[in-house]
Amino acid sequence: MTAPFTKGPGDPTVQPVPASVVEKVDAADTTLHNPKRAVISLGSNLGNRLETLQGAIDALEDTPGVRVKGVSPVYETEPWGVEPGSQPSYFNAVVVLKTTLPPSSLLERAHAVEEAFHRVRDERWGARTLDVDIVAYADLVSDDPHLTLPHPRAHERAFVLAPWHDVEPEAQLPGRGAVADLLGTVTREGVAPREDLELRLPE
Repeated sequence: MTAPFTKGPGDPTVQPVPASVVEKVDAADTTLHNPKRAVISLGSNLGNRLETLQGAIDALEDTPGVRVKGVSPVYETEPWGVEPGSQPSYFNAVVVLKTTLPPSSLLERAHAVEEAFHRVRDERWGARTLDVDIVAYADLVSDDPHLTLPHPRAHERAFVLAPWHDVEPEAQLPGRGAVADLLGTVTREGVAPREDLELRLPE
């Protein structure tokens, strides 16, 4: 793998979600009786990566209209689209949710969680404290440029497919087929399980 990435004095800690964000999400919450299943991909390659992923999971659980139902094992992944060794490796995981939020509000919440952990969008494929992506929402297939569902590159990313398969072996990616089958078509090079690390399901 890559050289070990050492935690430094500037590492983020779990950040409280601003009250204004909570109020916005509260206002967007719906009264649906049947919550929808959603799959979220998490990644971090700056700061205390494991703590950041756990903080993101806890922040999602604290969202009105969202309940975290499954958390995958942690994977360590070489960064995509950059010169080898130019960035620290990522920790990646997948979270399965039940939610009454519509996709647009869930996306708003995902961005709010990223911002709470000081995510900066300076460059494509740039290093980041936290990446929160909606991989799938129920069986919805949409080419809306604001939120394409399912995620347009999920089917070719082992760092999404492998942890998702671990937490949901029978999962289907809408419009693409079984996650198990998709995983068999992509390389796992540079994507390694970290069996020494664990993320907890919120209580």
